[in-house]
Amino acid sequence: MEPYRMRQIHRYLSLLLLLLVPALSHAGVQLVVDGVNDPLKAAVVAGVSLSQYAARDVSEAQVHRLYDRADAEAGAALRPYGYYDAHITGKIVQAGKDWRISLHVTPGEPVKVTSIDVKLDPAAAALKPIRDARRGIEKLKGQRLDDAGYDAARDALNNALTANGYLDAKLTVRRVEVNRGERSAAIHLAWDVGRRYRYGQVQFEGSQFQPNFLQRYVPFKTGDYFDQNQLLSLQQALNSADYFSVVNVIPETDKAKDGVVDIKVELAPAKRRIYTTGLFVGTDTGVGVRGGVEYRWVNSYGHKWKNDIVLAQRLKTLSSQYTIPLPGDNQRSLNFGATFRDANTVTSQSRTLELVANESELWHEWVRTVGVHALTGSFDVGKTPNEPESTPGVEHGHSTLFYAEGSLSRKVADNFDFVHRGWSLNFDARSTANDLLSTARFSEITASGKWIRSFWRTNRLILRGDLGHVWTNHFDALPPQLRFFAGGDQSIRGYPFQGIGPENTYGRVIGGNSLVIGSATIEHYFTPRWGIATFVDAGNAFNGTNVHPKIGTGIGVRWRSPVGMIRVDVGTPINDAQRHGVELHLVIGPDL
Repeated sequence: MEPYRMRQIHRYLSLLLLLLVPALSHAGVQLVVDGVNDPLKAAVVAGVSLSQYAARDVSEAQVHRLYDRADAEAGAALRPYGYYDAHITGKIVQAGKDWRISLHVTPGEPVKVTSIDVKLDPAAAALKPIRDARRGIEKLKGQRLDDAGYDAARDALNNALTANGYLDAKLTVRRVEVNRGERSAAIHLAWDVGRRYRYGQVQFEGSQFQPNFLQRYVPFKTGDYFDQNQLLSLQQALNSADYFSVVNVIPETDKAKDGVVDIKVELAPAKRRIYTTGLFVGTDTGVGVRGGVEYRWVNSYGHKWKNDIVLAQRLKTLSSQYTIPLPGDNQRSLNFGATFRDANTVTSQSRTLELVANESELWHEWVRTVGVHALTGSFDVGKTPNEPESTPGVEHGHSTLFYAEGSLSRKVADNFDFVHRGWSLNFDARSTANDLLSTARFSEITASGKWIRSFWRTNRLILRGDLGHVWTNHFDALPPQLRFFAGGDQSIRGYPFQGIGPENTYGRVIGGNSLVIGSATIEHYFTPRWGIATFVDAGNAFNGTNVHPKIGTGIGVRWRSPVGMIRVDVGTPINDAQRHGVELHLVIGPDL
């Protein structure tokens, strides 16, 4: 290359380097705030203009000008938290090209709310949701004035008015009077609530059913007062019905007139037929595969039909259920089902066919079911899986039972995928009518419950209990599923599934007429997905009052997997001369 061309390139490169050096050098501000804790420190940092120059060039003149404003800006940033007499001292130091600014904040005594005046229409103020929201404002009295807390309490009352039908409610007085000398504040609020709206017509769009059928899910009638919670209940009921992929409940407030608001419900049908299949494993059932087909709706009347098959090492079932929705707003339905069950546990084998007809409905937030069962089949009790039927001590039976059954159940949780606060209760009662169509007379009651609470953010306490008793004139005629056994991952861990119960003269477990189980588990999560657990279970299946509780304890691992909670527990018996070693328990499924 020619020498002249080389000199030209060198000159251009030198000029480019001179231009880049000032851009690469940086003079910024390091802001340090002390004297207060978060959130006050964060408020001061956000409110002071100097914080905007941490990554920006700033000149010496700019720094001093911004520093002179920092006192007033910091004081203004603290007023929303009730501190009107804050004192700020500062220090400015240049370190090379950077500037270090230190602000020491003394917040002073805060302003407190000394009086609250809320004016509301008496009829509106008498409604419980509005009364509760008003109480939230009144609780501010005696507290430090906090703009965010005041705004939230005021907005909550405004929202409560709208949610309970006062769609035209207007806030006419909104005033906070601050006396800095006395460090006091007076809150004045008043609403012109207007008229209370009522429901008009409910219009369904996009449904595959006739509107008359969908009225069963509407928890209100035309002319009732507007209530946003009822609209939420309608949305939840339509989603739970499992007919639709899209459910939007829209109050047409912009078209409301004469105190009446219509409700529009936008719907889109879900996939009509669902096929399911999958592998599973459980310590009570062994490795297995399940499959099924469900018709979300069979016809324009909303009938449902569900069929399932389970093939596992120790359990095989084939079941079918047909559901007919009934008119009414309590989700009533008639249910007809048939189940063939072949179960093989460490203490019994049974092969039974069960036919069921019942009616279910929502009753005061509980699911209530009343119906009849027909159960027939043969069974061997006191028999391990690999023993022949002729083994001494094995009891053989065959029975047919026709009985009525009623149940109540309810689940409450903040999040059913992973419960922080929740509980469930189930009560069942069943009885034959003397010897009508039955091999034996019996009456049976069972109750089970579960209670979950989180504590210290990363821990959960889980309490569980089961009770049961059966009265019968012919215990030997009851199949295993109507007797009581203990042991297993949902009973006393440390023992095999249904491995505990009264024994016959050959030392074979044959089940009892009573059951008492109590359990406590503490879980600790060291990541959002993984945790460990420790537990203790106690109880027994027994006859009469001869409880003699068995105790199992151990540790476990918890994994919130993509397919649901997976629990792996290792349990061992305590103070049991006849049982030793450990039992592995695996459960996949929801908490409640």
